[in-house]
Amino acid sequence: MDQPVTQAEQARPFEVTHRLVLSIAVPMTIAYLTTPLLGLVDTAVVGRLGDAALLGGLAAGAIVFDVAFATFNFLRTGTAGLVAQAYGRADRAEEQAVFWRAFAIAIISGLLLIALTGPILWAGTAFIGGEAAVREAMALYVGIRLLCAPSALVNYAVLGYVLGRGEAGLGLALQALVNGVNIALSIWLGLVLGWGIAGVAWGTVIAETLGAIVGLVIIVVRFGRLGRVPRAMLTDLTAFRRMAAVNRDIMIRSFVLLGAFALFARQGAQQGTLVLAANAVLMNLFLVAGYFLDGIATAAEQLAGRAVGARWRPAFDRTVRLTGVWGFALAGLATMVFMLFGEQLIALMTTSPEVRGAALAFLPWAAATALTGVLAFQMDGIFIGTTWSSDMRNCMLASLVVYVAAIWLLQPVFGNHGLWAALHVFLIMRGLTLAALVPRRAEQTLGPVR
Repeated sequence: MDQPVTQAEQARPFEVTHRLVLSIAVPMTIAYLTTPLLGLVDTAVVGRLGDAALLGGLAAGAIVFDVAFATFNFLRTGTAGLVAQAYGRADRAEEQAVFWRAFAIAIISGLLLIALTGPILWAGTAFIGGEAAVREAMALYVGIRLLCAPSALVNYAVLGYVLGRGEAGLGLALQALVNGVNIALSIWLGLVLGWGIAGVAWGTVIAETLGAIVGLVIIVVRFGRLGRVPRAMLTDLTAFRRMAAVNRDIMIRSFVLLGAFALFARQGAQQGTLVLAANAVLMNLFLVAGYFLDGIATAAEQLAGRAVGARWRPAFDRTVRLTGVWGFALAGLATMVFMLFGEQLIALMTTSPEVRGAALAFLPWAAATALTGVLAFQMDGIFIGTTWSSDMRNCMLASLVVYVAAIWLLQPVFGNHGLWAALHVFLIMRGLTLAALVPRRAEQTLGPVR
């Protein structure tokens, strides 16, 4: 949706530079990398208890939360795009209004998740299965951790507002606070006090709640200096409908992406336990590369949204160029590191000689995912920032169709090599289909190249 140019003149002079891109990308890359660190610590804490069922329950519970919270990831991405556009046109009142709308959705959704604890546990148990001890551990973990659902979703909204304004340093500080406190409490409650998996869950609840309180205090103090936003603006149905449309499209896109990766795991499992295990190990390389590329995507998100809000085509075009340059540079570096040190990284993740050997056979495919996926990461950032969300949704669905066809054609002939090739086709299609739309959508939204 295009906005009038009336307030844009104040914001137009901003210039997109390498330094500006990196000032957003570097802090957020560090912030995103704290997430897998937290997962490693939680696993290590529960693993030291010496009970395989507890470790299985933790892993199963983590899957439940990955699915549940991925549903609400739009509270970060959608909020960031809308705030960035308001920031670009120097509309401070709309920045506040976007945040409070997202905050309301976060609180209502979080309370709904708590109310649905029973059905969520039932669905998780039905999907995961496992022994009685594993199901019991998962139920304990999920039941406690769901208590922080409102706080966790508020943190999504807070981070979306902060990143929408390009305040990556503050975003890093808030993420470091939440994850740092979480790690410390997981160790203290889980190991020192002996609470086990319950201690890990309560550590998350306390950390998310603390993060939400600190984030809200910072934002409320800031808003207090800017003056009260009219109630009519906060409850504007047109604005809510626009936010709902953007959020719906992002949610569909996220579900399709989860489905694509689940299909990859399923197809690997059909080739036997050894291939399944090898693919699981190698997918960690792609996930690590993704955390690096997410920093570039965040920079693209904020700067593209800001350029659209300001109606400043030069800034938009330079955002596309510079985030592309840095994205491919980082992807190339990641691929090189994985190729040079892949054997050592695989050895860190598994002690099984059979799994190591199988993973090494497919290492080049996994190492190259950074390069074939970088355009998709960058374009996701561009399309989220500009809120061209319906295009992003449609391209994801089209890419999924091509991906399924590639699996059907390649896997029967080439086995697991064919499955990895199909994943690369999916990543490339996502990037190319979105990139092909950029010139036309940019001209529609921002006018011709100047």
